[in-house]
Amino acid sequence: MKPRVTRFIRGRGMDEVRPTSGAQAHGLVPLFPPGLQAIYGECRRLYPEQANPLQVTAIVKYWLGGPDPLDYISMYRNVGCPAQDVQEHWHYVSFGLSDLYGDNRVHEFTGPDGPSGFGFELTFRLKREVGETAPPTWPAELMQGLARYVFQSENTFCSGDHVSWHSPLDNSESRIQHMLLTEDPQMQPVQTPFGTVSFLQIVGVCTEELQAAQQWNGQGILELMRGVRVAGGPWLITDMRRGETIFEIDPQLQQERVDQGIETEGSNLSGVSAKCVWDDLSRPPEDEEDSRSICIGSQPRRLSDKDTEQIRETLRKGLEFNSKAALPPINSQKQSHERPQSRKDSLESESSAAIVPHELVRTRQLESVHLKFNQESGTLLPLCLRGRLLHGRHFTYKSINGDTAITFVSTGVEGAFATEEHPYAAHGPWLQILLTEEFVEQMLPFTFSFSWPEKKLKISVLPDSVFDNPLQ
Repeated sequence: MKPRVTRFIRGRGMDEVRPTSGAQAHGLVPLFPPGLQAIYGECRRLYPEQANPLQVTAIVKYWLGGPDPLDYISMYRNVGCPAQDVQEHWHYVSFGLSDLYGDNRVHEFTGPDGPSGFGFELTFRLKREVGETAPPTWPAELMQGLARYVFQSENTFCSGDHVSWHSPLDNSESRIQHMLLTEDPQMQPVQTPFGTVSFLQIVGVCTEELQAAQQWNGQGILELMRGVRVAGGPWLITDMRRGETIFEIDPQLQQERVDQGIETEGSNLSGVSAKCVWDDLSRPPEDEEDSRSICIGSQPRRLSDKDTEQIRETLRKGLEFNSKAALPPINSQKQSHERPQSRKDSLESESSAAIVPHELVRTRQLESVHLKFNQESGTLLPLCLRGRLLHGRHFTYKSINGDTAITFVSTGVEGAFATEEHPYAAHGPWLQILLTEEFVEQMLPFTFSFSWPEKKLKISVLPDSVFDNPLQ
């Protein structure tokens, strides 16, 4: 792998952009790449006096084999808005998650009507410290890290999503160790010849604020932060020296806003990546199709592309609110950026070829199951039950160690292959658990290890070592 090399340069302005040495491999390119020009034009609208912003760029571009997907990160000095009590800060803007060139070097060109590339660029607002004359460059590496995740997973971000980072964003001793995402308050979506581009702003948060976003919803926590100046204020400016959470600043926010919001509105979190396994207790393992070999064997069988896409879309829904809960359809087409129909609707409106018969044959009804989660995942089980299932919704745990997935569904969820008659059903390594409202009420409050013999269900919360070394 080539070493990562970045450099800090003074931007030259769009009027002096030239093709790089790698452009010959792609033929002639426009002097002003249209996608790049469109984003730069929006930046110029906000910062007309900063035509040549400082930039961080990878010397070896991603499309030439470099490790960093973002071609540039521009850094601007924003004077804030005293009328709105917005403090002075540094404003970072990425270039590369959208299609900058339109020649398929990074993103497939699909025309001007849909999203450009992944459809968004990242921004970040960092409080300017007294006496600071140049913007810190560490946010550029943070943005590159998020971009690498998007490119590798093909999961896009949406406003209200959260990112569990588990480390100070600037590698200091700061309490700001996680992120939420929201629409940038100043930058407007732009139309390019290669599609539309919106701007998602990264907002640094403390662990307690992340947990509240997970348990309620990201948009709700962002709104609370907008009302607390030191936590971000109206433009959600990150202050890495912030030492208190919004709940320490105003203790009433937790009970009066977050807890009440979960109780009345439910949670908008529909899935997380997690350490989890499931075990079929109905019978001993007999062959490679058995769930034990799938979940805790050394070589777990891989999900089909259709299953993977369905679970990915479930997780991609993130913090979206569903007035009518529905799992996305299993079909052979790549999921679009629009939300899919329910599986029931797809069966009625699409040909029977949309679901391959042998895929349905692989669905098995189980009599008894044992679910195992690590401690971090286990802390979300009450949220799954109280904030999701009691509100007629679903919740998915997708294993980070393999293809295992566990989806809890309520009786109001369409498209599930688990039913009240057969509440435990497996589609390859994907397990669905249907829990009725009465049973959920019995399960609460949830403890770290519990068994319901009459329901033939056992749930355990175990140390990480169990999942890191599954054969021990």
